[in-house]
This record gives sequence, C-alpha cells and structure tokens, in this order.
Amino acid sequence: MHILLIEDDLDLGRALQASLRIEGHSSEWLRRAADAPVQLDPNAQDAVLLDQALPDGDGRQLLTRWRRQGSTVPVIVITARAALQDRLAGFDGGADDYVVKPFEIPELIARLRAVLRRGAQQADDCWRLGALTIESSRRRVLLEGEEVSLSPREFQLLLELARERGGVVAKHALAQRLAPLHEPMDFGTLEVHLANLRRKIGAARIGTVRGVGYWLACT
Repeated sequence: MHILLIEDDLDLGRALQASLRIEGHSSEWLRRAADAPVQLDPNAQDAVLLDQALPDGDGRQLLTRWRRQGSTVPVIVITARAALQDRLAGFDGGADDYVVKPFEIPELIARLRAVLRRGAQQADDCWRLGALTIESSRRRVLLEGEEVSLSPREFQLLLELARERGGVVAKHALAQRLAPLHEPMDFGTLEVHLANLRRKIGAARIGTVRGVGYWLACT
C-alpha cells in the first residue's frame, strides 16, 4: 500500500518512512501544505498521515478540502494539540483518527493498520477467502492450513487484490501500488509477479478481465 506522509519534522518524517517500509508500504513524504495534492486519488494513495501544524498552513484545511471533494481516503491527523476541542474539530473535519505528539511510532502504525482495515471492511488483520488465509500484520499466507512462501512483492499483490473482495482491480492501479516510491511499475514486471503468485496459490484463484485488470476469488 502507498501512504502519503505530510510532516515537516525531519527526524519524525525519516522515522515514519522507515517504519512504513518495514511494514511493506511505499510512501511519499511532503513537508509543506503547498506541495500536497489538490485532490486525493484512491488509486494513488491508500491513506494519509497528516501533520496539523505545517510551516505554510493548517493541515486540517487540506483535510477539509479533500472531504468536500468527496474523498474517502483514510486520513490520520498528527498534532501537538491535545485539547479536546482540537481533537473534536479534527474528527468533525473528516479525520479517521487523531494522534497527539509525542507518540510511539508502533502505536501510529497500529492505528494506520486499523483505518486501512476499516476501509477494506476487515474486522481484524486476518483475511479469510475460502481456503486462503492472509495474516496481514505477520505477512503470512496459508492455503488449506499450509504456509505459502511469497516474496514481498507477491504478498503485497495478493493483499491489494484481497482488499477488493472479488472486485476487479485495474492493471494500472496495481502497477502504481506495487511500485517503489510510487513510480508506476511496468506491466511486464507486474505480469511476472502475477504468474508467480498464481503458481503458488492456484491459477484459478486469480481471474483476468482482459484489458482491464484482475480479481481474486473469495471462495
């Protein structure tokens, strides 16, 4: 998954990017409100970590704009303001969660996992799709109870397909989500990862809509 990080603190930004990388997420790090995207694209950003106090503006203004545009991309607001009224204003403005500085990075990452699960209508970190089980936090896959060895790219590809619960995921969206630093992956490389994943979990579990994208069987 690709996370948009908007945070001006250098040490915190570096630490968050490193933690996101360990979790298997790619990320884009911006430090000013002016550099933030005018609109959020659900095919480009899976979630946003947004500092409220940016050098050139209030991060909540960005959030308000995105929500008025109809964006449903999860946003966690990071702030040094601990007052109840500030937290309530953040939630009322469309925040999915609110984290007060100073905080422990593992807690923020856990909160991020939680909002991503909610977005995918998951109750926990375990995805059960027929004989296939995906344990996202442990990055483990079981097929009929037996562990399947997947590369990091294959695991991320499987998770991206699972999030749609049988819906078709566009080829270009998959290529973007699996790319380092969110630079689109070429379709040839994507096809190689798909072929390897099909070989490991069963070709029939991943369907193709020619010219559009791919879907994962849920039974």
